[in-house]
Amino acid sequence: MAKTAIFFANGFEEIEALTVVDLLRRAGIEINMVSVTGEKTVTGSHNITISTESLIEDIDFDDLDMIILPGGMPGTINLESCGRLQDAIADFDKKGKLLSAICAAPGVFGRKGILNGRKASIFPGLEAELKGAEVSYDEVTVDGHFTTSRGMGTAIPFGLAIIARFQGKEAADAMADKIVYKR
Repeated sequence: MAKTAIFFANGFEEIEALTVVDLLRRAGIEINMVSVTGEKTVTGSHNITISTESLIEDIDFDDLDMIILPGGMPGTINLESCGRLQDAIADFDKKGKLLSAICAAPGVFGRKGILNGRKASIFPGLEAELKGAEVSYDEVTVDGHFTTSRGMGTAIPFGLAIIARFQGKEAADAMADKIVYKR
């Protein structure tokens, strides 16, 4: 079974993070909610506090198939300031392992310079953060080992795209039908 982890920092965008968690769990894809704060309790950008399952210190990145970053401010900045997460992202990129981000978070990849020659989506107005990438205005952009998306309103298609990565388009379409998602 595929193993994924979504990383939480204070100021994360709640809808972007929890929609992905919900969809992947419905699909039977393992997703671990991981805090980078040193505490399992993390507060989102709209003052919704959640409990994660793990701390980043306890994660073995070699066991993961995908790293997922939700957006939100200052959540994205807080994720980017986590050295262990940044090292893991660089390692995943070097190995061609799957990296996904939504809203402002694709800028983390752009500022690292790992989107060079790739297509990527990001929250409107932050396109300059996708350094070296060809900016896509699609809801979700899949290019190589990257999946990127634009914001809260694209959280469902983003989650479905991740399901498609692991289980194929038919499974993602079946999930969309199951949750009554109008495409």
